[in-house]
Amino acid sequence: NPHQGDGSPAPLLNPSQQRQQQHQIYLLIFPLLLQTLCPYFWKDAFYLVKLINISKTYILRRRRRPIFLFLDRFLEQAVARPDATFIVFEDERFSYRDADTTSNRIANALLRHPQYHAGDTVALFMGNEPAFMFICLALAKLGSPAALLNHNIRSRSLLHCFSCSSATLQDAVGEVLSSLREQRVTVLLMARDCGVSGMESFSSEVEQASDTPLPRALRSHVTFKSPAVLIYTSGTTGFPKAAVVNQNRLLMALAVLASNGVTASDVIYLNLPLYHTAGFLVGFVGAVETGSCILLRRKFSASQFWVDCRRHKVTVIQYIGEVLRYLCNTPTRPDDRDHCVRLAIGNGLRADVWTDFLRRFGNIGVREFYASTEGNMGFLNYTGKIGAIGRTNFLQHKLFPYSLVKYDTEHDEPRRDARGLCIEAVKGETGLLVSKITERAPFIGYVGNEEQTEKKRLRDVLRPGDLYFNSGDLLRLDLEGFLYFQDRVGDTFRWKGENVATTEVADALSLAGCVRDSNVYGVEVPGHEGRAGMAVLTLREGAQFEGVLVYQQVVGLPSYARPRFIRIQTEVEVTSTFKQLKRRLVEEGFDPESIADPLYVLDEAAQSYISLTPRVYGLLSSGGIKL
Repeated sequence: NPHQGDGSPAPLLNPSQQRQQQHQIYLLIFPLLLQTLCPYFWKDAFYLVKLINISKTYILRRRRRPIFLFLDRFLEQAVARPDATFIVFEDERFSYRDADTTSNRIANALLRHPQYHAGDTVALFMGNEPAFMFICLALAKLGSPAALLNHNIRSRSLLHCFSCSSATLQDAVGEVLSSLREQRVTVLLMARDCGVSGMESFSSEVEQASDTPLPRALRSHVTFKSPAVLIYTSGTTGFPKAAVVNQNRLLMALAVLASNGVTASDVIYLNLPLYHTAGFLVGFVGAVETGSCILLRRKFSASQFWVDCRRHKVTVIQYIGEVLRYLCNTPTRPDDRDHCVRLAIGNGLRADVWTDFLRRFGNIGVREFYASTEGNMGFLNYTGKIGAIGRTNFLQHKLFPYSLVKYDTEHDEPRRDARGLCIEAVKGETGLLVSKITERAPFIGYVGNEEQTEKKRLRDVLRPGDLYFNSGDLLRLDLEGFLYFQDRVGDTFRWKGENVATTEVADALSLAGCVRDSNVYGVEVPGHEGRAGMAVLTLREGAQFEGVLVYQQVVGLPSYARPRFIRIQTEVEVTSTFKQLKRRLVEEGFDPESIADPLYVLDEAAQSYISLTPRVYGLLSSGGIKL
């Protein structure tokens, strides 16, 4: 018999006590066993509970009458916490009350303008500043969709954005003013004075306008299916496509930050463009839900990033993959970990950059997600597993059906079986992400571009007659249920955090007198995220390559879209169906030692393309030259 500490025999346990002791042992062993066999069980469970709570909140809001929109959540915050800081910008602070009254003035001033009618689509062409947000709130109060234009675009692309937005307001335009006037577009400048003929000063009108709240009747026509904002996304057409974000999508976007544990006590650093989905939906709309303070910056600055974070006690940062890489490339400092940042939310983060970022700047929770402006579903890596863009679970799959299907990269289309249906990829195999189009997960498409909208619809995927959204992204699902981004299909590549349409670049190159044909694609550059633009050019008969002339044509493109490298060939290679061959060109890259064709590199200082020598290539490959 077992003995007690004094040597006397220990009393025997009765059956009831023995069972109790066994239960205690099981309770100790079970968590260890669960952690070993199902390492993500508790994280999955907590996420599912959070997902259920978010769904409940969304459903309750959908049932409210009159209908509850994103604007109504802002108005709730303005009443509940009017003096709380909403936006910090440079040396100014704006409370929720300030945002409410200023947006009232803008809306009332617009109502007095003879060319504006409540509900008109309004194009917003400006950089990151509080007025951007105030105008968006004003338009929401008037029931007007806002077309968020990329302020980097110029000329024909800019005109195209106006055409498909049916806009009646523009903030700052010069090169296309005459064409806009022909289309009867009124251009209002957010300034006291305007010396440009054809533009009207608007700031003085706003200052003189009443801050009286706008009657709800002005937006009585708005439904959940009504367009809230148009966000422009690049594609294979060569021009930006206006993706519709309706009021229901905006209502759902309220949960983005809250679902990641962001609260009213957090300070969110927003330096991504507000015309982008990430800046607008995640940073702006997400902060309205949580009541957080937004530290707004005109644009990203790697050298000032942590200075701003320390000064304003930032707790949450947003990123695209490039942002964190730029931070990792700055000189190391003793105070690299001296900050209050606890959470980083974004997408496009490479695994190696992710690891370097955590090693250098401390234990910051990274929430990588996958989504697209026009897409009808997304994923979240709520576990923080490095490299994954999200994790699957049965509830999400049930509510938002999706699949990874095998893709034929040579013919640029999904592979199909003898029945004409797509073939699902097995775990560990790369496949094209497609998501079922349903009432719960609709695909609205692009304004004024039914052709491109139809290209995103995929029929007869798993069953005859079904309809799916074609994401254009190749993903891989591992055995543990984690998703990894592999590549994009089609004629786009990503550089400097922006999607670049190859045909838009090709259109610009074709205007150079010496160019006969072009084939544009993206190539990897060591030490850089994404792919830099490269073009194979064929020259007109008897013409010589003129670097200055080609530069003059591409300088009208946004800086991220200008091809960094040029390769001269006698013919552009095509398939039997006349599709340009890119795969081999992408693999060959831009190494002058292995490519016999003449190669050139963009020199912004010289405003030309200059010969790409082995020495320049070596500097690019070693990081001695940054693009």
